[in-house]
Amino acid sequence: MTRLNVNPTRQELRRLRERLKTSVRGHKLLKDKTDEMIRQFCILIRENKKLREEVEADLAGALKNFSSAKAVMDERALEEAFLLPASSVTLTCGEKSVMSVAVPDIAVHEETRGNAPYAYAGVSSEVDYSVSALAAVLPKLVHLASVEKTCNLLANEIERTKRRVNALEYVLIPQYEETIRYIVMKLDENERGATTRLMKVKDMLAAEREG
Repeated sequence: MTRLNVNPTRQELRRLRERLKTSVRGHKLLKDKTDEMIRQFCILIRENKKLREEVEADLAGALKNFSSAKAVMDERALEEAFLLPASSVTLTCGEKSVMSVAVPDIAVHEETRGNAPYAYAGVSSEVDYSVSALAAVLPKLVHLASVEKTCNLLANEIERTKRRVNALEYVLIPQYEETIRYIVMKLDENERGATTRLMKVKDMLAAEREG
């Protein structure tokens, strides 16, 4: 592992040891965050799969009923039946936090304007079934979109956090450890050299006194 290009001093050693301590603590926190995000992601993926299957089944049933109604009704009468909406829908878009990741929070508000805008006697029962099914599937469809977007955002954040964890684990922390070992070795070497010089000076002084 390539060490950092620093001066082998005690001040630098103290600074690197503090950085190593901070990096190890940060690595643990990021690793724990990644594990929890993956757990939340798995829960959301299962919810997304269940919602998608329900929405696709509901839409398929509604379209099947609508196709049946179209087969037995006059096309113009069918268009007139759906000319005026029976209700209005408002979406409230906000944000919520999932493991410090801002994800969409969408609420559906439906306002019904009384009865259906068409005469029940003038349409087939399949029309009623398809309208009811589509009205029921709308909140699920919006919730599905919110969950899918949350999954995408969490997946991106997991990838970013994993890169940071790997950078700390395989690059930065080993560099700090290698540099600390180098500085400690250099300081020990300098200390041994200083001790040797002192011993030589002491021997020289002792020889001068004896002479």
